[in-house]
Amino acid sequence: MKRRVLLQALPASLLLPAGLSQAQAQAYPAKPIRYIVPVAAGGGSDMVGRTVTERWGKLLNQSFVVDNQGGGGGVIACQATARAAPDGYTLLQGYVATHGTSPATRKVPYDAVKDFTPVGMIGGTPNVLVVNANLPVHTVQEFVEHLRARAGKLSYGSAGAGSLTHLTMELFKQQIQAFMVHIPYRGVAPAFTDLIGGQTQAMFPGLAAALPHIRGGRVRALAVTGGQRHPQLKDTPTLDELGYKGFDAMQWYGVVGPAGMPAPIVKQLNDTLNTVLQAPDMRDKLSIEAIEPMPMSPEQFGQFVRDDIARWTRLAKDRSIQLDS
Repeated sequence: MKRRVLLQALPASLLLPAGLSQAQAQAYPAKPIRYIVPVAAGGGSDMVGRTVTERWGKLLNQSFVVDNQGGGGGVIACQATARAAPDGYTLLQGYVATHGTSPATRKVPYDAVKDFTPVGMIGGTPNVLVVNANLPVHTVQEFVEHLRARAGKLSYGSAGAGSLTHLTMELFKQQIQAFMVHIPYRGVAPAFTDLIGGQTQAMFPGLAAALPHIRGGRVRALAVTGGQRHPQLKDTPTLDELGYKGFDAMQWYGVVGPAGMPAPIVKQLNDTLNTVLQAPDMRDKLSIEAIEPMPMSPEQFGQFVRDDIARWTRLAKDRSIQLDS
């Protein structure tokens, strides 16, 4: 009885989770939510953010304001998010570079785990092993044999040193114990130009970027990463099917906020985000970028990020990939 009286006497704000005011608990979201996308407007990542937040805002009865902050490989956007108030009104669309490959290969001015609150996963698209259409190989095994017979004579392109396209091919080289010269480009578009032209022979791009060239016959798809075949490349096997393990990596997108966000707000955001992703037409909308929705709880997404960073950190150490040295 005394405890009940004491609790009733306490101010309501003291009974709420740390960092969550009574007004926030009752009214969130009471104003537009800033949604930082770490790339310039107009690209695939920007499209993902705008597609998701349009539907998400309707569920929350509040608008999202997409804030494109390109530059620094996502560093600028990550710093802006980490420094924001953890009140649920600033969110970041993190992805494999900001919360995976970059922290594994270079020193970044933020901690990809400690400086953020995981909200939820949006989805992912696999990488695909493609070769120049004139290369006389049609399977991964034929490619490996072709490569080993010409040690040091073949090269592969990437979207840049430390990118997912770079690290995935390095993982493949590690498994097949063969050598190819790495040619880094400033983005995947020029890398494709040289692959199609025959200056390089192979690449591991994201599926969305590769599909037009695969369908046009300019490159040949040999295998995809991920746990299962992709609906848009049903005849292309996964590397796992072919006996190459550890290739569940992919280009992924998820949502994080500043560290210390109140649990009730995180839950509200996660519940509504997952509702958006489970809508039947959302898969069709995201298929433009070959993305499969992957709803997760905040805890599952947080573990996913930690595992992705650990995966690429191990590979970077094994392959001596340290871009700050």
